[in-house]
Amino acid sequence: MSIQDVSAEELARLLHHYRGALAHNIDAQKTEGASWDRTPLSERRLMVAAAKLALLELASGPPKHERRSYFAKPGEAEWGC
Repeated sequence: MSIQDVSAEELARLLHHYRGALAHNIDAQKTEGASWDRTPLSERRLMVAAAKLALLELASGPPKHERRSYFAKPGEAEWGC
């Protein structure tokens, strides 16, 4: 299976499942019974949107070594005290 074969909805559902399974060991009360179908629609939409962005980034190939515009260039950062 390749990245192109995975839908954002499938990825979001799997991430939700594994997050719940892993968090269950840490905080059982919070994750108990937290199924995808009972997750609020707004949260599911947010997770699907994040999964779409992740799939697009993964499908675009290895990251290019470029400086992101939101990082200051060396010596330009303002350090307020």
